[in-house]
Amino acid sequence: MRKLTALFLLLLALAPALAQPQTYPSSFTVAQDGSGDFRTIQEAVNAVRDLSQQQVTIHIKNGVYAEKLVIPTWKTKVYLLGESAEGTIITNSDHTGKDFPGKDPSGKDKFGTFTSYTVLVQGNDFKAENLTIQNAAGRVGQGVALHVEGDRAVLKNCRLLGNQDTIYAATENSRQYYQDCFIEGTTDFIFGEATAVFQNCTIKSLSNSYITAASTTPRQEYGFVFIDCKLIAAPEATKVFLGRPWRPNAKTVFINTDMGSHIRPEGWDNWRNPENEKTAFYAEYNSKGPGGDTSGRVGWGRQLKAKEAKQYTLQNIFAGKSGWVPVSAP
Repeated sequence: MRKLTALFLLLLALAPALAQPQTYPSSFTVAQDGSGDFRTIQEAVNAVRDLSQQQVTIHIKNGVYAEKLVIPTWKTKVYLLGESAEGTIITNSDHTGKDFPGKDPSGKDKFGTFTSYTVLVQGNDFKAENLTIQNAAGRVGQGVALHVEGDRAVLKNCRLLGNQDTIYAATENSRQYYQDCFIEGTTDFIFGEATAVFQNCTIKSLSNSYITAASTTPRQEYGFVFIDCKLIAAPEATKVFLGRPWRPNAKTVFINTDMGSHIRPEGWDNWRNPENEKTAFYAEYNSKGPGGDTSGRVGWGRQLKAKEAKQYTLQNIFAGKSGWVPVSAP
C-alpha cells in the first residue's frame, strides 16, 4: 500500500511537466568546425520535426559542404540560410553514367539524370537563401545541381552552378520562385514541367546550346516565366537558343529581359520536330540588348502585347486555389 501511495504521489508531482506540450526548435546552426548544432546540413534537415507547420531556419556557416542533400516529403518548411552566397557551397559530382553505389531507385547500376542531383527537394514550402548549389561533375553528361519536386519553393540570392541540366524544376504540381539568383550551365540547364518564375536573375550560358527545355503539360496555364532577367555568356558561347520543347506543350516566356549577343536571331528551336511548333508556347515581351532583336525570330514564336504581358503577375501565375504568392525569405 505504501508503495502504491508513493507511486501516486510521484505521478502527481510529475503531472504538470507531463502535461506541458512538447516544443520543437525553430532554428539550427550548421558549422564544419563544430561550433554549431551540427557539422552537416543533412543532419540538421533530419532534426527538423516531420511535417512541420512552422518554418525551421537552418543557418549554415561558410564552408564547402560535400553532400548529396535530400529534403524528403515529410520535411516541410525547411529554410536553408547561408552565411554568404559565395562562401556557403553545397557540392557533389554525380552524373549520368557514373557508377551508382549498389542500385539506384530504378534498379540501375549507374546514375541517371534524375538521381544525379546535388540537392533534392521533395518537401513543400522549401526556402533557400545566400548559398551556392553546385554539380561539379564537369562536362561529362547530365549532372543536376538542384532538383525540386515540392510545392511552393522559394530561392533567393542563390548561385546554381552546373553544366548540362543544372536545374530540374520537376513535377507539374510544383510552383517555384527564383529571385536574384545566378544560374549557369551548358545545355537545357533549366528544364522540367514545373511552373517556375525567375525574377531579376542572371543566367549564363557556358556553351553553344539551349537555355531552357520545358516539359509543361497541357493542364498548366504557365510554364517557365523569366521577368527582368539578364542573359549573359562565356566567350565561347556565341550561338544560344532561348529554349526547345522537351515535351510538345512546353511554355516559356521572357518579359523585360536583357539578352546578350549570344542569343540566336531565331530565338527558339523545335527539337527536330515541326509538330512541336503547333503546341509549344514560346513568347517574349520587350526583349532588350543585342540578342533582344526579335525581327529574326521563328514564325511560330510570339511577341506578347502589353495587355497580355500584364497578366504575368506572381498572383496570376502562382495563386491558383490556394492563394499562395511567394514572398522573400525573412
